[in-house]
Amino acid sequence: MKYSELMIRYGELSTKGKNKMRFVNKLRQNIQEALAIYPEVTVYFDRDRGHVYLNGADYQPVAESLKKIFGVQNFAPSYKVEKSVPALKEAVQTIMKNIYQDGMTFKIAARRSDHSFELDSRDLNQVLGDAVFTAIPNVQVQMKSPDITLRVEIRADAAYISHEEIMGAGGLPVGTSGKGVLMLSGGIDSPVAGYLALKRGVDIEAVHFASPPYTSPGALKKARDLTRKLTAFGGNITFIEVPFTEIQEEIKNKAPEAYLMTLTRRFMMRITDRIREKRNALVIINGESLGQVASQTLESMQAINAVTSTPVIRPVVTMDKLEIIEIAEKIDTFEISIQPFEDCCTIFAPDRPKTNPKIKNVEQYEARLDVDALVERAVAGIIVTEITPEAVADEVDELIGDLL
Repeated sequence: MKYSELMIRYGELSTKGKNKMRFVNKLRQNIQEALAIYPEVTVYFDRDRGHVYLNGADYQPVAESLKKIFGVQNFAPSYKVEKSVPALKEAVQTIMKNIYQDGMTFKIAARRSDHSFELDSRDLNQVLGDAVFTAIPNVQVQMKSPDITLRVEIRADAAYISHEEIMGAGGLPVGTSGKGVLMLSGGIDSPVAGYLALKRGVDIEAVHFASPPYTSPGALKKARDLTRKLTAFGGNITFIEVPFTEIQEEIKNKAPEAYLMTLTRRFMMRITDRIREKRNALVIINGESLGQVASQTLESMQAINAVTSTPVIRPVVTMDKLEIIEIAEKIDTFEISIQPFEDCCTIFAPDRPKTNPKIKNVEQYEARLDVDALVERAVAGIIVTEITPEAVADEVDELIGDLL
């Protein structure tokens, strides 16, 4: 027997009351986009559950893709069976013989949405349970926490049987909580912050600062590759490259070394906020973790945040490095993050950065710079591309753009 569908349970979405269908419809759209690479697969959703019909597609890769989509609490691979008592009895016997091991307990959990079917749920439990006893005489029934639960659903089109429950990614469907811009460096922390924002339904666009020739093409590719890893959880992501060389050179030439990092981060925050406004996003997201580096003390965060009134979300702010690394390994960004390419935050980094910068001092040093003009030129020079799960598609788009 081959699986015919993956039946999805919504989990947290079921608590959304009158707004539930908005969340469910967004989840359906996200699943359709994520599974578009499997042309045979079709997706159907009702108020209570989602159904991914395989239509002959290989179950394993589809299941792997589905496991990463936020909003899916769990799903059950299911067999489609003719809607008759003899066919159901034969099916449960075949399934149990394939999965039963000595000493295992079981129960039948039947559900009848087609009330015209000849047996109700209680009778189905009895009849199909007897069929299992006929096939495996020594098997034991256990109603609470059995080793095997055979779930049988009688629907209008057919009957469906499942025995396995696979955990999904949980969280909320991406796009149901609005849009934010992620300050994406090439490090370990910011992709994890992006992942956690996606998990709570935030649609993200990635902003990356590049300072050629101080940062290399390898560093830019690294940031794009990290963005691509995040597309597995929320679909295509807009990638925004910001030219930052002029600003970093100006800061280095006109400000004290101890304040280089604070001034750099304030410019990044200003530019990101301008991009957020242009892109109609609601919040800024970054990978700051309290106390991890000099720019991530409370005093530094206060000085850097002072340039904007936009909410700044820091999903990893209370995590230690090992906790962040654990998530990075889980989402497959860690090995990319540790590639030895410098980003904007590491070039010109002072030996002794100020950990408790004073805002009045920062503003005094910024008075030496034409802040507004520098920000304007950086924002005017951004390069916007769409990152998809398939690297080849992006590379072709870039090649066409170069030729034009």
